[in-house]
Amino acid sequence: MIVIGAGLVILAIIISFAFWNTGKESTLQPSIPAKSNNSSKGETQVQSMPEHQPLLLPKVRDSSLRIELVADGLSFPTSMAFVDRHTILALQKDGGKVIMISNTNGTVQKEPLLQIKVENDSEQGLLGIAVANGTGNTKNVFLYYTANDHGQIRNKVYSYFWTGKSLIDRKLILDLPGTPGPNHNGGKMVVGSDGYLYAVIGNLNRKGMLQNFKDGPPPDDTSVIFRINPENGSAAKGNPFLSSFLSTNDNNRTDERLSRYFAYGIRNSFGLAIDPITDNLWDTENGADYYDEINLVRPGFNSGWQQVMGPVSRDNETTHDFVTLQNSSYADPVFSWKNAVAPTAIQFLNSKMLGVKYADNIFVGDFLNGNLYFFEVNATRTGFKMSSAGTNATTGLADRIVDNRDELSAITFGTGFQGGITDIQTGPDGYLYVLTYGGSIYRIVAR
Repeated sequence: MIVIGAGLVILAIIISFAFWNTGKESTLQPSIPAKSNNSSKGETQVQSMPEHQPLLLPKVRDSSLRIELVADGLSFPTSMAFVDRHTILALQKDGGKVIMISNTNGTVQKEPLLQIKVENDSEQGLLGIAVANGTGNTKNVFLYYTANDHGQIRNKVYSYFWTGKSLIDRKLILDLPGTPGPNHNGGKMVVGSDGYLYAVIGNLNRKGMLQNFKDGPPPDDTSVIFRINPENGSAAKGNPFLSSFLSTNDNNRTDERLSRYFAYGIRNSFGLAIDPITDNLWDTENGADYYDEINLVRPGFNSGWQQVMGPVSRDNETTHDFVTLQNSSYADPVFSWKNAVAPTAIQFLNSKMLGVKYADNIFVGDFLNGNLYFFEVNATRTGFKMSSAGTNATTGLADRIVDNRDELSAITFGTGFQGGITDIQTGPDGYLYVLTYGGSIYRIVAR
């Protein structure tokens, strides 16, 4: 993904950018994205990111709001979560450190709460965190990271018990592929109101049935969103592909893996969110050079990769060539960017603390520009009201695609998030918290 500095440094980094590594392309790592031709449809590679520099505060366009710096000095943080009203856990990608931060005074605990030995090439590392309520007042914390397992690179999801001061009782929930990679590992997770754990993994540069290649290898736990029992990783009740049959080239196969899948055809994602009103799942998805996406993820959703990114009407491919699972369906993205911005975190602000306008509506961060975008959902909560995005929205964004800088500006809510945005959360206080790869956590509050 992209790293953004201050002054002339910002310009230099933007020009040399590469992403946390997604491929037509955008990606996450301690790096600055730079284009190359390594992907089947284009790819962004990563260069070393400069040492952390003091920050200028980002800006928001709404004069009734302001931004506060909560904490600073983190090293390439990828995700964060609140474990209680006053405590944030932040993940540092390369060192595998879980850092505890006080939301009261911004104190960053010097010693890591937990340090995990991770693989950290390209987008590998300590990538995702989610928190679920246990029995009583207890909490369970889930971590997604890339590890070397007896010589094999794997992506793992473990659960931990949160004591209020430490993470204990590690338990393996998901054991997933990590090769060839090293990018497109996904890693974001969220716990739904149904109590199930949703976790996304990217394509890891594979070309199988889950990437919509009919003659490719069978389902292999890549390019999917899992919906699982958080206690043991088993398939969640009501999953769309339970006892599903895969039909391709007149051959029928059954595969137990399918029972854990909620969606497939995912290129790479750095953002999952649950609508607090409808309980629907949404994601962001990174294209290679073109057509980053925001998707409403219905059960059985086929996102279309590698046959298509962005709306089908803008691609030479058709849905005829997709791999079709029983109970699956393709849908165009709710919103797209023609040119890569590397969208990352997506969050419904489940609060009225910033005003009724923002309550239960969507914020999305990007990695390449360090922008924060705002979208007001429509009456059915299946898409966006473009008329609320900006003065040019009704005409220029009627197709739900950003084609130029004016249209990008129309949806831009905040700018200057140095290093690019990697996570967004609604805090227990009802304010919006933004994590940047440059090492900072910000809070957006009312004046």
